[in-house]
Amino acid sequence: MPASAPGAVEDGTQAQPVPELTGRQRLVKGLWPPRLTRAQLIVAVLLFGLGFGLAVQVASNSDGDNALRGARQEDLVRILDELDDRTQRLEDEKAGLEEQRDELENSSDQAEEARRQTAERERQLGILAGTVAAQGPGITMTVEDPKGTVEADMLLDAVQELRAAGAEAIQVNGVRVVANTYLTDSGNGVGVDGNKITAPYRFKVIGKPQDLEPALNIPGGVVQTLEKEQATVTVERSTKIVVDALRAAKRPDYARSSSR
Repeated sequence: MPASAPGAVEDGTQAQPVPELTGRQRLVKGLWPPRLTRAQLIVAVLLFGLGFGLAVQVASNSDGDNALRGARQEDLVRILDELDDRTQRLEDEKAGLEEQRDELENSSDQAEEARRQTAERERQLGILAGTVAAQGPGITMTVEDPKGTVEADMLLDAVQELRAAGAEAIQVNGVRVVANTYLTDSGNGVGVDGNKITAPYRFKVIGKPQDLEPALNIPGGVVQTLEKEQATVTVERSTKIVVDALRAAKRPDYARSSSR
């Protein structure tokens, strides 16, 4: 039986030659479908998360930059002054701590000096914890809310801005604001640590009035935000503000002093 001719099949028909792949086709065939290992997949997810975080950060910075670009020159000067004041307060606090250290090191009666400083520190902590009354210069901020549009997060922004500006004691409608204070929306009012308060919201704040009032009035700050919600805000400086709402001292359930 004669041998078959090249390219022919047994039924006598001519076989079609297999076309040769181009370089581009071979590249596509090698890349798709993708063959990812577990390690490559984890790296891809991490890179995506990093890229998303950077994009959010850039967008946030862009929004802040746009707000500053639209501010007036006097507003920008006020913002710079506020930053300078905050820096100065930190420097003053550092100097005070260094002075206390030097007094302890140089005092002839170190034990008595230590007791005096301990008593003063206890009084300061009592003010911060809301367990003792306080008085001093500061401001009173009153927020009228005729439309009922003021929400808890807006008042929380006011508290945080006041703290950043150096507020040492804050009281809102008879409720003492402390480090762990929380605010919630509560019907037609706001809950402060579970205590419902209603408009007008009156903040009594002890601190340096020259720092507190400008902090509330910066462009895009607390006052402008509240006024956009059709609330009316008034801020008054005073040489004597009394913060007398008190918190009961809470005894820890488990923590005990480690001193012997």
